[in-house]
Amino acid sequence: MQPVLISLVVSLTVAAAPPSPKHIGTLVAPMDKASEPMALKIEGFVNEAVREFPSWSIKTTDELFGVAPDDEAISALRRADTLYAESKTLFAAHNGEEGEKKLRATIKEYTKAASALKTCGNLCDATAMLAATLIARGDSEEAKFVLLDLTSLGGPELDRKRFSQDVFTLKAQASASRNAQLRGSLTVKSKPAGGRLYVNGEFQGFTPATVQTLPNGKTLVRVDRPGFRQAGAIVDVGPEEQEFTLELTPTATYKAYDGQLDRLATEAVKDKGGATMASVGKSLGLDRAIIAVLRENDGENEIALGYYELKSGKRLGFKRATFHGDEYGQIKSEVGRMVTWLLNNAEGGGYDETVSRTSSDPLDHKSGSEEWNAEDKGGRTTAKDKTKKKGDPLEGVQGTEDW
Repeated sequence: MQPVLISLVVSLTVAAAPPSPKHIGTLVAPMDKASEPMALKIEGFVNEAVREFPSWSIKTTDELFGVAPDDEAISALRRADTLYAESKTLFAAHNGEEGEKKLRATIKEYTKAASALKTCGNLCDATAMLAATLIARGDSEEAKFVLLDLTSLGGPELDRKRFSQDVFTLKAQASASRNAQLRGSLTVKSKPAGGRLYVNGEFQGFTPATVQTLPNGKTLVRVDRPGFRQAGAIVDVGPEEQEFTLELTPTATYKAYDGQLDRLATEAVKDKGGATMASVGKSLGLDRAIIAVLRENDGENEIALGYYELKSGKRLGFKRATFHGDEYGQIKSEVGRMVTWLLNNAEGGGYDETVSRTSSDPLDHKSGSEEWNAEDKGGRTTAKDKTKKKGDPLEGVQGTEDW
């Protein structure tokens, strides 16, 4: 019987590659020192609103510029970690004299590495071991102050398997002492302002910022700002009000961008795009951007948002608003409405018209400011609204026409 050969023809359909996502970024230009602290905060508000439009891939300034490591702090951290490992061995072997020297050197190196520390971590453990070593050689007074530093650094609970009952007893006494009840306030500034402030690893806002009711003792302070080197310090907080300033060093990439920022802001507010936008878009890998120009004027915060196609510099939309303070978080909500309006109304601005047509909810994709935004500059209503209507004389009147 002859073998039967079966020939199989397989037809392969090669699917077209999905289109690359379009990248949009928020570029914030503070026009004066007073508006500088708001830059990162406004960027966060804008990005939060843009995330409601899934057709866009957001590039934050953290992604565009990053936070550069502090090389000196990184080196100090490596030395500290090596000393910490050696200290643990000596502590476990109850080698008090040599262990104490090693622990003091460890804490000194961790202090130099403050800008590279997110939490006290091994620093707190070394501090606890130092306190236990001091107690073992009979120096309870210094041990109390070391234990207070451990508390003020926000250290974790001590491990009862590693530390003797004497350490826990003295820690309880130190916590009940008058020194432990004292509180102080710390105002942290940075140059430039507007960095993210972390105290003992907890986010506290944007510099300048004041942190109240801190326990007296050592406190870990760190400031991050995209495009700048990490900065931090171990600060001794006392009962007096204190002020501490960190100098932020820009990276070469951010310096080049910062040199274009003023021209970018000028194009965004006065013109309708330009060569600077095309250059920035190419260097940062952005297709479009929302450019926020901030200005402080007689106690008022002015925010201008322009939406741009960066390759051509074409302006797709523009909004401006003025605020008196931010007691109830109105800046966040208003910036969100402005961004929604810009993206919904700009040509090709990420608004999915198909979803809008098929939705059963009559309020779907409404920003809540359509009527307000229907007016042109100067409060003049559109020609359609000016048409006289029969019936109710107040029909179609909003009450803000004259204003």
